[in-house]
Amino acid sequence: MTASSAAPVSVSGPSGLPSANPFERLAEMLDGLAPGAEPIVMTIGEPRHALPAFTGDILAQTVADFRRYPNIRGTDEFRAAVGDWLEARYSLGGALDRARGILPLNGSREGLSFAALGARDYLAQKQTTRAASARPAVLMPNPFYQTYAAAAHVAGAEAIYLDAGAETGFLPDLARVPEAVLARTVALFYASPANPQGAVADAQTWARVIGLARRYGFFVFADECYSEIYRDTPPPGVLEVAQGMGDGFANVVTLNSLSKRSNLAGLRCGFAAGDPDFLAAWSKFRGLAAPQVPMPLQAVAAAAYRDEAHVAENRRLYNAKFAVAEEILAPLFGSVTPQGGFFLWLDVARWGGGAAVARKLWAEAGVKVLPGEVLAVDTACGNPGADFIRIALVDDLAVVDTALRRVASVLGSVPGSDLGGS
Repeated sequence: MTASSAAPVSVSGPSGLPSANPFERLAEMLDGLAPGAEPIVMTIGEPRHALPAFTGDILAQTVADFRRYPNIRGTDEFRAAVGDWLEARYSLGGALDRARGILPLNGSREGLSFAALGARDYLAQKQTTRAASARPAVLMPNPFYQTYAAAAHVAGAEAIYLDAGAETGFLPDLARVPEAVLARTVALFYASPANPQGAVADAQTWARVIGLARRYGFFVFADECYSEIYRDTPPPGVLEVAQGMGDGFANVVTLNSLSKRSNLAGLRCGFAAGDPDFLAAWSKFRGLAAPQVPMPLQAVAAAAYRDEAHVAENRRLYNAKFAVAEEILAPLFGSVTPQGGFFLWLDVARWGGGAAVARKLWAEAGVKVLPGEVLAVDTACGNPGADFIRIALVDDLAVVDTALRRVASVLGSVPGSDLGGS
């Protein structure tokens, strides 16, 4: 394997970390600008659909368990519910180890933050062939969820950013990574559906990723928190592909949560599942350092993973908003509907790029969007997010309709646009 002319590079600067989180950077960009209409904020991916109806009742029934310290491995009920859901969703043939292959997380973000450190230490204990003197590397897409960079920093690893633009189907292309980098890699963060682009890895892509991880001895941490927010066809999952390749779930861990699937972002409950040897070892470290998940929250989570009706309704609401987005924005952009997730990822290069358009939309229409450059870092090829804006379709249909008509009015011309507010 050889590196192409578009090979990834690590970011210079303090620890390779971005200078600030995306929302702080946007605030700096908009400083001093007044909104041109009643504000509509479409920056953050915080679901605003209804909670599952049973949430309050289960919390009330289990409230006494807030007195107890939870086990880091989670309750039997939680692991059984997650295991049953994974089996039903991905047809794993009963191969997932419910006792050693599932762990609760305080949301997927918490698990992602500790994952690279866990991989580094696990591989060091296994005395793998990677050179002890080589600085470990952590691979991640670019644009990316900023927690990946923090995870590399915590692990003392070099963050290697893989540009994921239109030329790679908006997914990172591992064929562009030099062998010397792969040889010292301890972890790869790979999101499908991707944030922000909504691209989905097919089974063949997952198989290539898993094959490389097993060949070079690193871990795939599959960020699948948008797995249930899709248009028509459920995205394939890393566990089902790994199982079909043989060798069980070696080198593979999926991380998921209830934040997007069930509109329970504030519950802070998710899971990691996959390689049982890694997860069993990781749970020992987590027992020293990681926060446990309160048992009442695990009880809500178990009920949520056993109910698909609210998930289907959630998906229907998002798809209705994408239909509106298609109607309003396709005349300007062509098709705007991604395979998964709840973001629009719009190429606004012809209007001056993401930062200029974000300022323009705020100043002229009161619509706050996220410029793509704050979700990415500069590499040798530039910033792969610079030409884009991300719009979160998390509000109700009427608000989304109003906001997108304002966007279209500023960037083009759509009948019925109203800048009078929402």
